[in-house]
Amino acid sequence: MAAKSARAVEPTRDRIFAAARDLFDKEGLPGLSRRRIAEQVAITPMAIYRHYADKDALIDALMLDGFAAWEARVRAIGTTDPIRWIEAMMDAFLDFVLKEPRRYEAAFLLPARKARRFPDDFVAGRSPVINMAYARIEAARAKGFFDDTPAAEIALAVSAMGQGLISMYQAGRFVGEAQFRAAYRTALRHCIDSFALKKPAKGKAS
Repeated sequence: MAAKSARAVEPTRDRIFAAARDLFDKEGLPGLSRRRIAEQVAITPMAIYRHYADKDALIDALMLDGFAAWEARVRAIGTTDPIRWIEAMMDAFLDFVLKEPRRYEAAFLLPARKARRFPDDFVAGRSPVINMAYARIEAARAKGFFDDTPAAEIALAVSAMGQGLISMYQAGRFVGEAQFRAAYRTALRHCIDSFALKKPAKGKAS
């Protein structure tokens, strides 16, 4: 009986989430109304609480859904070169923002309670994407590219630079997408190079 009840409950939960995501995609967070979700699912507003304790629980679910979409893009990166991988990750981030803006907003901008926080959650290994980034940073360091700056600091600087430029673009501070993409990639290269191991100049003692 319990198994049968669980099967009956899960589709309703899925439909509630689908309705919430649809409203969020169309109108953002202001559109996430319990009444409107209930209308789409054909249940009473109070019935939503049987599946999601409050609006924050729905926001958490949207955030996790956004992160799942982002993680899938990162896992699809094929290059084995660690520096190329980091560059490809940031290109994937840019494409994620431009092609799936609501998933990006859900993953990185919603005031979700379950959002991971720097540095504790990342040091504890709770972010699959950051774990992958740390591994590539350490691989690049092993090849003699990066200096001894902690991987967490490098990852934070690169991601913060990318997200900051994206915020500028979304606010209309670039002439167009082509100019933005060029500036984004140039700034990313400078950011990565700023952590490169400095080689002694020729003729000078090391």
